[in-house]
Amino acid sequence: MDRISPDLEKNRQWVEETFQNCDDILHRQVFLNNGKDEGILVYVEVAVSNLMLEEHVIGLSDVQPLTTYEEGEAALLAGNGILFVQGDTCLYKISSKGYPGIGVSPAESEKVMRGSREGFTESEKINVALIRKRIRDVRMKVEEQRIGVRSHTMTALVYMEDLIEPQILRMIKDRMEQYEIDGIMDSGMLEQLLEEHWMSPFPQFQTTERPDRAASAVLEGRLILVTDHSPTVLLFPSNYNSFFQTSDDWYNRFETASFARMIRFLAAIMAMCFPAVYVAATTWHTSLLPTKLVLSMAEARAGVPFPSLGEILLMEISFELLREAGIRLPGPMGNTIGIVGGLIIGQAAVDANLVSPVVVIVVAFTALCSFAIPNEEFASAFRLLKYGCIFMGAWFGLYGILLSCLWVLIHLSHLNSLGIPYLYPYAACVGSGQEEKKDSLIRYPFRQLKYRPVFARRAEKIKLRKKDEDV
Repeated sequence: MDRISPDLEKNRQWVEETFQNCDDILHRQVFLNNGKDEGILVYVEVAVSNLMLEEHVIGLSDVQPLTTYEEGEAALLAGNGILFVQGDTCLYKISSKGYPGIGVSPAESEKVMRGSREGFTESEKINVALIRKRIRDVRMKVEEQRIGVRSHTMTALVYMEDLIEPQILRMIKDRMEQYEIDGIMDSGMLEQLLEEHWMSPFPQFQTTERPDRAASAVLEGRLILVTDHSPTVLLFPSNYNSFFQTSDDWYNRFETASFARMIRFLAAIMAMCFPAVYVAATTWHTSLLPTKLVLSMAEARAGVPFPSLGEILLMEISFELLREAGIRLPGPMGNTIGIVGGLIIGQAAVDANLVSPVVVIVVAFTALCSFAIPNEEFASAFRLLKYGCIFMGAWFGLYGILLSCLWVLIHLSHLNSLGIPYLYPYAACVGSGQEEKKDSLIRYPFRQLKYRPVFARRAEKIKLRKKDEDV
């Protein structure tokens, strides 16, 4: 790394050569110390906001000396100003507010009835500060690293020093250094590179847009990866249970939280299997249904030209198109097309005798179940597997659906997230696993949740106790 020259003219030449044809990067001559010292100030035009740039630099705040040109280039491209002074063997980084971005706003994808309304922004610095605001402990460490040989995207690993398992931290650092990529535009790109079982439809890392959720994960001994330009942070390791948990679960009473979790677990099963059960029942197992229900369904399907498989696929694909259109259309139009469009298309299909009313109910109920799953990536896995179950149900009946569920269960049992079994604590438990099961399908009363999850270091398992209670 080339060290800074005391010759101002040489520094000026380096600036002009390095930032040639970069019209958004400005440099100008400045005078310091009542005009006695000459310097060159270099900055990104819209990024530097705390400098007064006239003939003189008036009032510099948060100045840090840097000794190499590479450090100066990195500081400049991060949105800071850099100052060369004649005769000095270092340059000075002048911190600013950085690039323009969206301020702190509510989290869009993780609505809660109780708790903080703050959501992450697209600035890595602000996101780390939102976590630091909630955990004011010097044992919370933040390690920054640039990723992308061209984008130089800033990332930050956030963890509690005395709670994190050292091998988990080392494993993530090794994986982050395993690839060399032009640029990282979002945390989703990093997620795909860091996952071990990258062919699985199930995500192995949890995501969140809520600072309070991220802070809770840090206190559980988990690791947080914050990526610049992304309002979504990664939480790892994760398991099957963690994808069904929301911030509301800890802010509300245990009876309400437990009931909501059971609804979510049931919704995941229904989102994958319910349409397949309908196809299997109407194609192969009509004798298992009550007589009145069979007659009612037969009357509803009178005149429908398609078999049950064709009906289900037609409506499922229609709802997927409506979902995609609702995402792409702006604001209120997207909400309108999702709700009104579904009603209109469903009613029109029934009136045209293309599908039966029962199929519309089945598909709508399945869509509701998928929306009840808190994590969108996790819900998408069940939406994809749903089609496999539908075909298995059409070909082999209920036997095919059971085979599909068995395959999914076997697949989940083979997954792990940084060495933590995906189905923990239901499989591969340490001891009886009773402590971890207290915060799984049923959330025990808050006073009984005395231990941190399996993610935390063994010596720091206790998180709640009475002040006069022995450890």
